[in-house]
Amino acid sequence: MTPAERLSKAAVAERALRLGDEEGLDAITIRRLAKELGVTPMALYWHFKNKDELMLGVVDHVLSGVRADRSAGDPWQKQLRAIVETVVGVMRAHPCLPDLLHAADKTRADSFTRATNDTLTLLAEGGFDVEQSYWIATYLLNGAMGLVAGQPDCPANVPPEQAEEWRRQKRISLECLPADKFPMMIEFAKTYRQAPDVERYYNFGLDLLMSAVEAMATRAR
Repeated sequence: MTPAERLSKAAVAERALRLGDEEGLDAITIRRLAKELGVTPMALYWHFKNKDELMLGVVDHVLSGVRADRSAGDPWQKQLRAIVETVVGVMRAHPCLPDLLHAADKTRADSFTRATNDTLTLLAEGGFDVEQSYWIATYLLNGAMGLVAGQPDCPANVPPEQAEEWRRQKRISLECLPADKFPMMIEFAKTYRQAPDVERYYNFGLDLLMSAVEAMATRAR
């Protein structure tokens, strides 16, 4: 069996995902991917006819674990939160995913469509009609993207050994603001005296997203 024959669709998608995470979406090309995998570009066309199909395949691969557990018997709120938590977790693990979801026609990916369908089903249990449910699903997806994009502390390109100095400089820059104009920003500067509790941030953000949905469900009922 040749290397091309041993190459699975999942293996190609996984390597493309790694390239996107490390170097950005522009690095994902058929030629570059073939070189990474040690095959000819023609070998990849067995799985993906062009870059658009490749991007779609990566979306389908990375979202494969996003689903509601319909056998658990948990209330719809708990299952819905679990879906959003999974999406946030995947985005935290794969920084290129938000850009990928904008670049690819995600609605053609089976895993995205299944996750959306699961979400609509759960929201129907909450008393929303199907149009409202789709609006909420879009809100939750964009909320998850925003939550990951807004993760506190240093930018991703700051090495860990420089994080403390980055926080110090950030704190000083805020403390130097005019106190009569920006008193709360100066107060906020104190938060840069130590590394943020990132897990607390994500739990708070998920509570914020879900509380809006649950409040609207109460009104809908």
